[in-house]
Amino acid sequence: MPRRLDGKNAIITGAGSGIGRATAILFAREGAKLVLADVNETNLGLVKEEIVKIGGSVVARKTDVSSEEEIKALINLGLEKFTNIDIIVNNAGISGVLDALEDQRSEEWHQIFDINVMGPVYATKHIIAHMKARRRGSIINIASVAGIMSGAGGNAYSASKAALINFTKTSACEVGASNVRINAICPGLIETGMTLPFFEYARSTGKEDRLGKYCELKRAAAPEEVAWAILFLASDEASYMTGQAIPVDGGITASMSVPGRKI
Repeated sequence: MPRRLDGKNAIITGAGSGIGRATAILFAREGAKLVLADVNETNLGLVKEEIVKIGGSVVARKTDVSSEEEIKALINLGLEKFTNIDIIVNNAGISGVLDALEDQRSEEWHQIFDINVMGPVYATKHIIAHMKARRRGSIINIASVAGIMSGAGGNAYSASKAALINFTKTSACEVGASNVRINAICPGLIETGMTLPFFEYARSTGKEDRLGKYCELKRAAAPEEVAWAILFLASDEASYMTGQAIPVDGGITASMSVPGRKI
């Protein structure tokens, strides 16, 4: 049986853990050749080993996505190795702190925007000419429900994800005539390396029962549940979808925002 990504080559950032790792493994099982990036070289190496064990074709490069030069080097590695790039999953991101507004530092805001927004901007900027020339390509930005509604993250994180959603829409409109699709996935409560502090805080304060309380499915999700949605957008099955920000959130954005919902 043909696999959904047979003959396609994909770059995935933040591939060393969480949603990025789950997506990399799923893409490999579905036939994609992979270029993986993460700032954590140890985790990146472990994911690469997992993919090799299941027969996948993969190269990996330690990459700081806030650096335009490092993003360019990552894309060049993919083009040198596989000639063409069909898919980019801009997954790398950081959550930042939950300090009160008056205690927040400008450096933290800059760091969050450099990674969460400028990383995807750089990746899109440096792959788009290649995709437009081939008249094919799918870019998937990993945003968050925090970019849609309040109460799901800190100020800077939420603002960065709202910016990423808007960039997804504006860039999709710019390149749609070239048959290049750009969409965003907006995960809800997922236990990953980035969100682990929230889970640890809830457990240490006896509030674990509140995790997923405001989600209609009443639970957090596994990274694999988000990876399946990313796979759909990467595949030809989503050939008429672009400029969309799709929540994968157990229904949390379907209901009214509740004041003080933060755990």
